[in-house]
Amino acid sequence: MSDAPAAAFPYRLIATDLDGTLLRADESVSARTRDALAAATAAGAAHIVVTGRAVPWTRHILDDLGYDGLAVCGQGAQVYDAGAHRLLTSVTLDRQLAGVALAKIEAEVGPLYLAASRDGLDGEVLVGPGYAVTDRLPSTPFTDASDLWTAPLNKIYIQHPELSDDELAEAARRAAGGFVGVAMAGEGVVELLPLGLSKATGLSLAARRLGLRSADTIAFGDMPNDIPMFAWSAHGVAMSNAHDELKAVADEVTTSNEEDGIAAVLNRLLP
Repeated sequence: MSDAPAAAFPYRLIATDLDGTLLRADESVSARTRDALAAATAAGAAHIVVTGRAVPWTRHILDDLGYDGLAVCGQGAQVYDAGAHRLLTSVTLDRQLAGVALAKIEAEVGPLYLAASRDGLDGEVLVGPGYAVTDRLPSTPFTDASDLWTAPLNKIYIQHPELSDDELAEAARRAAGGFVGVAMAGEGVVELLPLGLSKATGLSLAARRLGLRSADTIAFGDMPNDIPMFAWSAHGVAMSNAHDELKAVADEVTTSNEEDGIAAVLNRLLP
């Protein structure tokens, strides 16, 4: 990437979350947002998708967008080359620690509904009894909890029959924060991750591959799992539909994902 065109745009890297940020509710990206991203990349910026979804739940969206750059998937666990359909890096969850963490959380809040994301380009998402997952996303049901531990995992998803997502995430951190990371990534999406892993971890690795730094980066997001990415980036932009915790640490708040909030900011920054 040459230095000359990059000077036309104040950031050399644009990091965007997917759900609730780049994507509308129907998983589409508006023409206005596509055009704004194209103009920013033509002005010298790189675009990296940074999502909590693992590669198998992300690949079809990237293919539909014609996106061929790097993507950070699985809450930072995976760096994926979308153009080559190749997994460049992958971090897995220590299954023994995860089992201890689940036991500690259930000892505090009672039985959980469970799902788990297996590692790899084609890793299945296993979904147990009671766990609610959107019909748009492919999953494989299981009834025997021992099935969770038979292959490497990126993450475990937990839900509770009574606690809110925020309450469950806080209880999980309190009970098991010394064993696993805990991320709240969306409605009904509380995740147990390798300790220390975040979107910032994966984004820093992807940026390094492009020769870019945190000081070069503007980031867009909507959920508490985007807080580490905002802390790493030079400028964090929360959508108006964002969780209050993210808005509290954002440098600015734009319009919602349904109102092309990313495009509103990029068009303002473009020369």
